Amino acid sequence: MAQLIRLTRTGGAEVLELTTADRADPGPNEAWVEQEAVGVNYLDVTQRSGAVPIPLPNGLGLEGAGRVAAVGSAVRNVAVGDRVAYALGPLGSYASGRLVPAERLIKLPEALSFDGAAAVLFKGITAQYLIKSTYQVQAGTVVLLYGVAGAVGQILAPWAKHLGATVIGVVSKPASVERARAAGCDEALVWGACDLPAEVSRLTGGRKADVVYDGIGRLTFATSLDCLRPRGLMVSMGASTGAPAAVDVGTLNAKGSLYLTRPGLAAHATNVDEYRQRAKDVFDAVATGVFKPSISRSFPLAEAARAHALLEEGSAAGAIILKPAA
Repeated sequence: MAQLIRLTRTGGAEVLELTTADRADPGPNEAWVEQEAVGVNYLDVTQRSGAVPIPLPNGLGLEGAGRVAAVGSAVRNVAVGDRVAYALGPLGSYASGRLVPAERLIKLPEALSFDGAAAVLFKGITAQYLIKSTYQVQAGTVVLLYGVAGAVGQILAPWAKHLGATVIGVVSKPASVERARAAGCDEALVWGACDLPAEVSRLTGGRKADVVYDGIGRLTFATSLDCLRPRGLMVSMGASTGAPAAVDVGTLNAKGSLYLTRPGLAAHATNVDEYRQRAKDVFDAVATGVFKPSISRSFPLAEAARAHALLEEGSAAGAIILKPAA
């Protein structure tokens, strides 16, 4: 029997229900994975709450790591016993074991633990496409990054710094400043404690930022636009304070012919070849010390509601994972 989290309705963390199901035999292109660690992402929270609609009833979660226990007749890329991780694919990673499309499974480097893989794959691929596809960060790029003390920020900041960027982090409280600097930020600014566009201008000698990565949304969006240089790129990558208001395209012109995008993981990692290349880049970056898996807390699978509550509080200093066997 496998344990899994299901939800039959949307709402608060209390709608997450622990249940059981029989282990299923893999179809021709599937594998059964006995999971050792499951990544928790803010997208899970928005799906649970109903902000991002999903069909119900359903499982939850889009990434996990574990060991292959059975494979279908057509599977060639993994074998029984392989240590693997995955991101995307069908919902339902909040489980002790599950069927996964075999093409989504990535073999783990020996030096990377199950916990580390669950902490970095989904978030690392997000950071990877943001700094290599959405905007090609390179030597001399000025990056303004919100949420640098969080799980994605703790990957994106050191990776951008490794590529030669000047990274200005924005944090929600003074206690996070040192964490931002430790992640590689050249400067760390506290939201609400200064005139952010003026301070960014001062720090860059009047140039301002080439690219802003804003996962906060409604609260910060207008200010973020004012932090950009002419023809700079505004990357709206999340909305923890709600979706930004609609933008009059004339505003982008008036503020310096700005560019605006709202990227998502699915458009960058659904294609299997692209997904595997990005995952390899993430694991290579971990192996070479560009960044390290940063785990704030781990919870037993049965306590997924506690994990969600912590994530919603915004107090997690790194990734949150679930441990099915805990």
